[in-house]
Amino acid sequence: MMTFRDLDRRFALIPSEIGRQLSRIDVAHGREEAFRVQQPVALRRLIEIARIQSVESSNAIENVTAPRKRIEALVADKTTPQNRSEAEIAGYRTVLDLIHASAAEIPFRPSVVEQLHRDLYQFTGVRRAGRWKSLDNEIAEERPDGTRVVRFVPVSAVGTPQAMRELHELFARARDAGTYHDLVLVGSYTLDFLCIHPFSDGNGRIARLLTLLLLYQAGYEVGRFVSLERLIEETKESYYDSLGASSEGWHEGTHDVWPWLSYFLGIVAAAYSEFESRIDIASGGRGSKRQAIREFVRSNVSDEFTVADVRRAVPTASDVYIREQLRALKQEGVLVQQGAGPNARWVRLGVDF
Repeated sequence: MMTFRDLDRRFALIPSEIGRQLSRIDVAHGREEAFRVQQPVALRRLIEIARIQSVESSNAIENVTAPRKRIEALVADKTTPQNRSEAEIAGYRTVLDLIHASAAEIPFRPSVVEQLHRDLYQFTGVRRAGRWKSLDNEIAEERPDGTRVVRFVPVSAVGTPQAMRELHELFARARDAGTYHDLVLVGSYTLDFLCIHPFSDGNGRIARLLTLLLLYQAGYEVGRFVSLERLIEETKESYYDSLGASSEGWHEGTHDVWPWLSYFLGIVAAAYSEFESRIDIASGGRGSKRQAIREFVRSNVSDEFTVADVRRAVPTASDVYIREQLRALKQEGVLVQQGAGPNARWVRLGVDF
């Protein structure tokens, strides 16, 4: 709620790069609406791919994993969870499907956030699912040497109910006023939610689901066709770094929202870029697999990626063809390769190609 307490001061001067990101997204958003009317068959395939990737990636960020075949079966609701990780994956699928189907009808208030958290854990038997934390928590990092470092201390358990009420009241007031761009408000809500950290567990996953819900309610539905969660997983270090930078001084209201908002808008912009590449291929348009791979390399949020990352963005291309195109870009001086075999990583040197 600290971001929303003085929006006029905080957003009086929007950095020029943020303004350019918003403009690019809004242009792409207009084309998204046209694609939805013109290419319904192609979009259905994109939805299924994104749905599996979203469930897999959002849980993987929190180290909740399962074999890909099990994830596909759980997402298709063709099996029952066999362990705690699968139970959490199935819960994420349930909430994600609810948002996909009914975003416009879901009232955005604290009690609904609690309900969605309860649904996230419905297959686990977790007792405090759907209730604010009862004990204080902290955001910590375990380093490779085994040391544990506290990165941020969220709002106390006692202060959480009031903090969530205030956040929702101020967000609703700002959204209804229409003074600031919806995407700036959605990103700011996510930042404040994560700084409050209202639950004992599952805060990151619920934050990503709430972000998707708010984007849908604002009319930005690219997350239906391209997994925002996958884009975040692929840039996990930047995700945590930007949150860390923007949470510093949050309790005092002196924090800088722009590192986080720049990252958040970069994810949305990357999703739209990938969406346009995919729809062109899926619809049999003038685009090609070669062009789609080059566009992925040019627009990917991270400078570093793998063949598997490209395959997820261009599912119609084989690994052999992807490697061939990456080697061609290497010869052009665009990429360098680190390592060999399935675990090789490719590093982008520039985007002027």
